[in-house]
Amino acid sequence: MQTKYKVVLNKTDEGYSVHCPGLPGCWSQGETEAEAIENIKDAVTEYLAALYESIKNADIREIDVAI
Repeated sequence: MQTKYKVVLNKTDEGYSVHCPGLPGCWSQGETEAEAIENIKDAVTEYLAALYESIKNADIREIDVAI
């Protein structure tokens, strides 16, 4: 399954920093834009794996929220 996540890419003195606002604390970096994007893909994958592991036995429900 593939899901799209928005990421914010910033040019820095050392290269690029990138984070995923939808996943608090999910950050990465790279020397090039392409490397930063690849690194954030890995970071999102690992973030979600850790999240799913932490809630695997929880009572999970979906709710509707009007925005």
